[in-house]
Amino acid sequence: MKHFFTLIAAAMTFMVSGWSQTNTVVDVIVNSPDHNTLETAVLAADGAADYLSSEGPFTVFAPTDSAFAAVDSATLAGILADDVLLNAVLMYHIHSGEVLANSLMDQMMVSTVNGQELTVTLTDTAAFINNAMVTVADITADNGVVHVIDAVLVPTLPPPPPTTVVDIIVDSEDHDTLELAVLAADLAGTLSGDGPFTVFAPTDDAFAAIDSATLAAVLADIETLTSILTLHVHGGNVLEADLMDQMMVPTLNGEELTISLTDSGAYVNNALITVTDLVADNGVVHVIDAVLLPAPPPPPLGTVVDIIVDSPDHETLEAAVIAADLAGTLSGEGPFTVFAPTDDAFAAVDSALLAAVLADIPTLTAILTYHVHGGNALSTDLMDGMEVSTLNGAPVTVTINEEGTFINDAQVIVVDLIGSNGVVHVIDAVLLPPTPDSIDEVVAKWAVMPNPAKDVFTLTGVAPTARIAMVDLTGRTVREFAQGTTVLSVGDMPRGTYLLTVTEGRNIQTKKVMVQ
Repeated sequence: MKHFFTLIAAAMTFMVSGWSQTNTVVDVIVNSPDHNTLETAVLAADGAADYLSSEGPFTVFAPTDSAFAAVDSATLAGILADDVLLNAVLMYHIHSGEVLANSLMDQMMVSTVNGQELTVTLTDTAAFINNAMVTVADITADNGVVHVIDAVLVPTLPPPPPTTVVDIIVDSEDHDTLELAVLAADLAGTLSGDGPFTVFAPTDDAFAAIDSATLAAVLADIETLTSILTLHVHGGNVLEADLMDQMMVPTLNGEELTISLTDSGAYVNNALITVTDLVADNGVVHVIDAVLLPAPPPPPLGTVVDIIVDSPDHETLEAAVIAADLAGTLSGEGPFTVFAPTDDAFAAVDSALLAAVLADIPTLTAILTYHVHGGNALSTDLMDGMEVSTLNGAPVTVTINEEGTFINDAQVIVVDLIGSNGVVHVIDAVLLPPTPDSIDEVVAKWAVMPNPAKDVFTLTGVAPTARIAMVDLTGRTVREFAQGTTVLSVGDMPRGTYLLTVTEGRNIQTKKVMVQ
């Protein structure tokens, strides 16, 4: 203990060699050749010099330049640059009161302006303040006393305020445009929340690659801007180690991003990830070299009429719908299910019969409405044997077997073309209504008998130049006869109902006949 108190006498020698008594503890520090770093810190800390130049009294435990030099340079630079941290450290070296060396006792607690306490340890050879040895004691000033110590005292520091992904963006020199965009879209509050968030952050250069007029328009259109920004944010924590090739990452936008791992680097969609794992308390930021753009919205669905009009395989049906003035009806609210015969299906109908039907609007309307159901019948709704009502009034019959799905005798070849007001199914034959009232049977001058018949039909009143044909109920011509034939052999034909057509010039007449 005697050795320690010789430090008091040493102080007088120290003062002669480098210290001179001045007014305040600040002057003592400023005038010391061994306390340049402490001087810098005191002058840099907001209000510290004024405080230590006030009436006091103060006891200052003054680390030397060598003590500061022992601190990691990056850590020291960080302390000097952070006002809050610097003040916390400095105030931990100051006691509000005068404590001379002869007042120190082993295990004595000395309160500090910081609010925490220092522990005094006295040994046979030295005195310690926490783990710092007192090398010179009792350098007195008008407002207190300075004790020189050989180490910087480190207080228990409050935890730093939590950082967010927004803080990382704001503090980055390369993300000024992204910062501006986040603030403009009012997303800073959201992205400062609990998270976690993974942000793919385009640099200023990435934004600069966008046409300036386009970028200005996007920044001014908050809805579009928000859609773009939220495409860059995943509601979860995805670190570099979590990335996998072809991994899909959902975003706050609702779309997904695709991760690609290649020899040239990791990509998110088409943007290269240039910096990874900038970790915040509520997530992580990865820097990317391009702005991610949402997929363009799908074009609005057209109506069932639009589907027919846009199809290269339904020009005859389009012409028929327009001729029958049904386009407006089928463009209405619906829903409608349309069984749409292809051009090939219409081409299979006898050309003269087809021409006559297209010219006869009531008959044409009856046939077309037989192809339309007033409801939404998707392929998954169709069942074998079910009857589907039509706008014509007569139902069609669904058959489902190993060959496929059939509407009457027409096969469905394309299903579920979805429109805004219904659905279109493509079929390979024209459907003809089963009732005489809906097929325009003209009152002909010729007659056929017997009807029904097993082997032959006999015609009377037929002109020698007339063309005669048998057409099934799908509109297919199944048999043609020589001009002027009056005895029609049908014994080898399948049993069923047919249309017998007699065409003279541009005039076509039909009668329904049955083969037994």
